[in-house]
Amino acid sequence: MPTPKPRLAGLWWLPALILALAVALGGGWWLGRRQAPAPAAGNPRRSEVAREAARLRSQLDRGVAGDAERQRLLELLVGLERKSEAIALLEPMADREPDRWSLRLMLAELRRDGGDRRGAERELRQILSRHPLQEESLQLLSLLMLETGRGSEAESKVKIAYGNATRSEVRPEALGLGLLLAELQQRRQQRPAAEATLTRLAQQFPTDQRPLLALALLRHEGGDRKGAQEALALARQRNPEPGLRDRQLDRLAAGWGLASLRESAPSKPGSPSAPSSGPRNP
Repeated sequence: MPTPKPRLAGLWWLPALILALAVALGGGWWLGRRQAPAPAAGNPRRSEVAREAARLRSQLDRGVAGDAERQRLLELLVGLERKSEAIALLEPMADREPDRWSLRLMLAELRRDGGDRRGAERELRQILSRHPLQEESLQLLSLLMLETGRGSEAESKVKIAYGNATRSEVRPEALGLGLLLAELQQRRQQRPAAEATLTRLAQQFPTDQRPLLALALLRHEGGDRKGAQEALALARQRNPEPGLRDRQLDRLAAGWGLASLRESAPSKPGSPSAPSSGPRNP
């Protein structure tokens, strides 16, 4: 059974877009991983889960639990919100397998949930010392920095990682890192910089709709209806199934009160792969 993933708290603006475009976007780093809610106190299911956890703890204490039982116990402790016990179990697991970054990422999230921001940041820096382009760790570290008034440091760190992911060739990690960089820039009231980042990202990933969808949302939130429509129209051209109407985009455009994308989509040969990032009027 895979190790349960941490719940990355959602402070980002992209989830709203994803909810509207679930089919178009699929999953992404900004969704985070969320555990199923723990059964409420008094719920028979909770008692059953607690008994299973006690049985596995007994096996672990007697030295007869294997990796599968240890992981199952961790999963149950997280589900029961017994964070201190989960941390105590997870720490030696993460130390034994330093290249298994998901264990330490979960440990960081548990520490943050418990109010130990400094400990959470320490875990994340350990991950990034070995995996400097690990997107989810950079996301959570950025969130911690924003929470502690270090937005400029967060942006600088992600900008360096994004630059490293695009220096000699554009690596797959650059997509998530670029989206995160644009998010930080937008949160720090640097809308032109965020638009420039998303425009560049759309050019670097010419078949992916996500940078253009994020750009459309950014423009829409800034009151630039024309620019939002243009970005949505260009995203429509990247439909992975061009023979089918992109109903997700149609619904989003309708929700924003925009004209039909079919009427506004650029059709001339040599159309740019992304709209200009220069100033525009709503």
